[in-house]
Amino acid sequence: MIPKIKKILYATDLSSNSSYVFRYAINSAIKHDAHIVILHVFELFSTAARSQIELYFDEEFRKRIYHEKVGDTKERIKKRLNVFCEKELQDYPGSADRVIAIEVSEGFPAEEILTQAEKLACDVIIMGTHSKGIIANTFLGSTAKRVLRRTRIPVFIIPLPKGEVDVNFQDI
Repeated sequence: MIPKIKKILYATDLSSNSSYVFRYAINSAIKHDAHIVILHVFELFSTAARSQIELYFDEEFRKRIYHEKVGDTKERIKKRLNVFCEKELQDYPGSADRVIAIEVSEGFPAEEILTQAEKLACDVIIMGTHSKGIIANTFLGSTAKRVLRRTRIPVFIIPLPKGEVDVNFQDI
């Protein structure tokens, strides 16, 4: 039996060319009549950094700042989604409605991606990987590699192109 793809987890690092990967997510959603959950993960601070923050700021202040950061990030993602839809989805009315949730969480990115994929009952994960270093074409990014090693669902890894793509998110 052919597997059904009904829910896609699109994991984004919000880099300036993340729209390139979103094209694959929206294309898959359209082709499979699926929905998309957008996920962004804030990396945890190191233990030393966390200790310093706790030393100078009380828990109420830290929570308020965290919730503001989450809200700001969700708004940034919504703005990017609107720009993307205006520029690229004119021939696909209603495609933006395929995005059913925007999740922002804190943790180790690979672990959080896997946790959210399971929690949200996603059928596939779509994420990008950056080419870094001299031997860029030999290795995947560390987050993508960790997700691939531990996942129980299909993962589509989209290599990000060098330079800019036609939807520019630099200012959003």
